[in-house]
Amino acid sequence: MPSKRPRIRPYLDEDIYVLLRAAAERPGCTESSIVNDALSAHFKGEHAQSFMNALLRRLDQMTRILETSKRDHIVHAEAFGLFMRYFLTVIPPVGPKDKEAAQAEGHSRFETYLESLRTILADGDPILMSAMDDVRFDESAFFSADELKLLHEARPEKEPAHA
Repeated sequence: MPSKRPRIRPYLDEDIYVLLRAAAERPGCTESSIVNDALSAHFKGEHAQSFMNALLRRLDQMTRILETSKRDHIVHAEAFGLFMRYFLTVIPPVGPKDKEAAQAEGHSRFETYLESLRTILADGDPILMSAMDDVRFDESAFFSADELKLLHEARPEKEPAHA
């Protein structure tokens, strides 16, 4: 008995046709069922949803990176502010006759500071950054419980190959 479903005759690229024929050789599969399932997924937007989920995961990752960067910047600024407050509190005032000698000493100390900074940055293990790496945050530091629930629901069980 002939099928009551409409028949189409599309043209396929040779490589797609070879893949379709190979897939149809599996038990329970036909070329029609494979094409029908693929078109159904296309029109239901499953591919678009998979792409959207991958995009959301990437945006989530970028958000986390930006939040960590923001936190690091705040820590740096606060550490520098605290140091400056301490420094300005303990440094005695300089009298007018000692001003030239103090400026020369300040210049020498600043050069020593710059050299130390160059050394620390060249070593690739900055002191403050390694101290900040000891502080760990989990994803709840960046998202509410409701946002986390939605995020975890949107994640597919298996990562798409193109994501």
